[in-house]
Amino acid sequence: MKLVIQKVTEASVHVEGECIGSINRGFLVFVGIGREDTKETADQYIKKMVNLRIFADAEGKTNLSLADVGGEVLLISQFTLYANCKKGNRPSFFHAGEPQMAESLYEYMIEKTREQVPVVKTGRFGALMQVSLVNEGPFTIILDESTFA
Repeated sequence: MKLVIQKVTEASVHVEGECIGSINRGFLVFVGIGREDTKETADQYIKKMVNLRIFADAEGKTNLSLADVGGEVLLISQFTLYANCKKGNRPSFFHAGEPQMAESLYEYMIEKTREQVPVVKTGRFGALMQVSLVNEGPFTIILDESTFA
């Protein structure tokens, strides 16, 4: 699994010209699901994501989590996080999860994140999406297998 977490002041996702999800202050999270990922993997990543302390406290130190600031989450499925560009110029996505499994795990992540964060919006799995954001900081965190080693 790979998560690209961007701290935002606002973010939105459009499909076919329609806004299907928008948030204010919080995290825009691109979710890449790999072939070997499970619900247990998702639980581990969700726990890390929602507890990240990357919002500034009164002294300007990054000590506050999503819950501390009433932050929102926009989850976007993005299999291209598994692009392998080692050979040639055309990326391979061999290590990305198969669509049916990945969609099921993505839906599980949405459900579990909603248990911890009051406002969770989403993209549409497999759709061509236009994502807009205002990155605060900029502050971007990448969670992958090296995060948990």
